[in-house]
Amino acid sequence: MHPAPSALRRAVAAATIALLATAVGCAPQPADKASGSSSSSAGTTCAKGKLATQTSGRLTIATDEPAYEPWFKDDKPANGEGFESAVAYAVAKQLGYDKSAVVWQSVPFNKAFAPGVKTFDFDINQVSISTERKKAVDFSSGYYDVRQAVIALKGSKAAKATSIAGLKGLKLGAQVGTTSLNYISDVVKPSQEAAAYSKNDQAVSALRNGQVDAIVVDLPTAFYITSAQVTDAGIVGQFENQGGTPEQFGLVLDKGSALTSCVSSAVDALRKDGTLAALEKQWLSDAVDAPVLK
Repeated sequence: MHPAPSALRRAVAAATIALLATAVGCAPQPADKASGSSSSSAGTTCAKGKLATQTSGRLTIATDEPAYEPWFKDDKPANGEGFESAVAYAVAKQLGYDKSAVVWQSVPFNKAFAPGVKTFDFDINQVSISTERKKAVDFSSGYYDVRQAVIALKGSKAAKATSIAGLKGLKLGAQVGTTSLNYISDVVKPSQEAAAYSKNDQAVSALRNGQVDAIVVDLPTAFYITSAQVTDAGIVGQFENQGGTPEQFGLVLDKGSALTSCVSSAVDALRKDGTLAALEKQWLSDAVDAPVLK
C-alpha cells in the first residue's frame, strides 16, 4: 500500500529538515557567528571609562611606599609629577579615566609581581619585564627602556673601577627581587655575596655608612641618588643590556587580566604619539650617558 499523498509530503518534509539541520551543524560558520558573543564583547572590552576594573568607574593604580624620585615627586604618586606618576595618568586618560577617577594604592615592590590575586588594576613601580615574572603576572608593553648602573662613594676603590672585572672583589648591594640584584649575581659574579635590601633607601644608607662598596640601581635612580641623597657618591658606570634585548619596565597586571590588552594598547598609543618620549625628556633628562662597564 502506498502512503497517502499528505503523509508522503510530511515524510519528505521531515527528511529534508533533518538533512538541512545536519548540513548546518557540520558546515563552517561565518567568523562573526561562530565566535558568538565573544566577538561583540571584544569590541567593547576596551570601551573608554567602562573597563572591568576593581571598582566600577574607577582605575586603581598601585606603587611602592616610599615612591622615589625621579619616578615620583615628594613621595606623592597622586600629584601627577615624576615620570611614572605622569605615565600612569597618561595611561588612565588613554583608557578613558580622568585624574579624579584614579585611586592610588600602596603595594610593596616584591608583592606586586608575586603570585596571587591582585587588589589593583595595574601597578607601576620600575618593574622589569621578565620571563620568570610572567609566570605569575601579566605585563603591559614596555613604557621605558632602562639600564642598570653602579654607584660608589667618590675617592673609593669602587669609584675607580672601569670594568666589570674591577667590581668582582667588592661588596655590592641592591634591592631584593630586582634586576639590579640579578646583574650583580649574573653579570658581575663577585667573590663576595651581594647584600640584598628590602628597600632602596636601605641600600642607599648602607652605601653612605660604608657597609657596602657600591650599589646597583637603574640609571635614572642613580642620577637622583648622587645628586640629592648621597652627594659624595658618583656613578661608576652602567651595564650593557644582556642578550641584545633592552630591559624594559612594564605595568604589572593580574595574571590573565581582562585589562592587559587594553593597557598595552594604551601604552603603545602613548609611545606612538610621542607622549612617552616627551615625559621621559621632562622627568628623566638627567639620565644621560654614563661610562659603559664591560
